[in-house]
Amino acid sequence: MTKIDLNSDLGEAFGPWRMGDDKAILEVVTSANIACGGHAGDPATMVETLKLASERGVVAGAHPGFAD
Repeated sequence: MTKIDLNSDLGEAFGPWRMGDDKAILEVVTSANIACGGHAGDPATMVETLKLASERGVVAGAHPGFAD
């Protein structure tokens, strides 16, 4: 059987600025790129998104930006 990896960029919030519904997306993806530092995500958002991904068995990778 063919298997497809459904991937999404997540964790792109910074402080009070929220973007997207990471929790809902993590219910349907199999892997996620978590925004890092200069790209968009702040430390608290990165940790929360990684925790949510782990709880759902979603493979996580880094999505660094130029400033990183």
